[in-house]
Amino acid sequence: MTLTRGARITGAVLCAVLALMTAAWIVRDIRAADGHMDLWEYLGGPDPRSGEPATTAQGSRVLLAAYVLAAVAALRSSAASSVLIVTGVVTLALKLPGLWAIDDAYPLELQDRARLSLVVAGIAAIALVVAGIAGRRPAPEGEPSGRPGRGAGVAAFLLLGTLAVVSTAWEIRQSFVAPPGLYPAWYTGGAPVHFPMTEAPPGWITVVVILMSLVAAFGAVARAAFARVLGLVAGGFSLLSGVLSTSFAARHDLYEQFADLRLESQLSLLTSVFLIIAGAAVIALLARPGTERAPGSTAGPWGGPNSWGGGWGAPVPGQPGPQGHQQPQAPGFGPPPSSPPPRW
Repeated sequence: MTLTRGARITGAVLCAVLALMTAAWIVRDIRAADGHMDLWEYLGGPDPRSGEPATTAQGSRVLLAAYVLAAVAALRSSAASSVLIVTGVVTLALKLPGLWAIDDAYPLELQDRARLSLVVAGIAAIALVVAGIAGRRPAPEGEPSGRPGRGAGVAAFLLLGTLAVVSTAWEIRQSFVAPPGLYPAWYTGGAPVHFPMTEAPPGWITVVVILMSLVAAFGAVARAAFARVLGLVAGGFSLLSGVLSTSFAARHDLYEQFADLRLESQLSLLTSVFLIIAGAAVIALLARPGTERAPGSTAGPWGGPNSWGGGWGAPVPGQPGPQGHQQPQAPGFGPPPSSPPPRW
């Protein structure tokens, strides 16, 4: 399917609005830092050192890039319908919890602005889904379908599936070492967990990105058009998490001390590197143009007409250390900190 001209313009405008709002909050945090942080500290740190809490985290960086690319794709891509629908669903999933989970430690005026921003984001997300569905029409034969290629789909399935398994394993591991009282606030918000107020609770983000990775993985092997968009977002979370975690470890000379670290810390460092490699590979695989539509054929991943059909739809996440139980860890959505040991 493709989109009508009106739906394309509407989708591009909505993505631009979401991008501008996200960028405004990021700029606000940069100004609040007032030059007291370098780039890597700001990208990964939950609190500018000016003492005023940050309102954004890594999720906003990934979504900002996604909105910009979605706005361009809405105007030009043959997979514009899937782009708008997936962008809307992901926005709803990551922004909705902010409506009930905003930390009351923030100034009231800032809380009100954040709630208004989140409401607008939710409305825009719903409008994106409506535009992506209502504006569809049959695409002419020979036009790129937006589906991932057969080999790219299988490779993306393996990578995204592995990312989801690795992230799930670290999340389960955390449940055994977390302090009493951390759950269910880790997933739903509230004391003792504190996080940037335009973001979802860290555990919520973990679950959402795991689900995105899994659904994108199965969608990719089934050569569904939505899998390219969803996989790119999941790959973006993985890549950013790995870069920030690896940067943290390198700045603290953890790789030089690799042989002296505990096994769990070694696995954490290796996971950070894997996040970079897998995230970059997923992006490279799914960013390639889709295959052309063959007349009367919906070839599946292994070839042949109608072998699988279209499939079913939809940072690696990790978790930034909750401020209520602050620990000096590598920021991002990756594994728990490698070193030093957490101070709960």
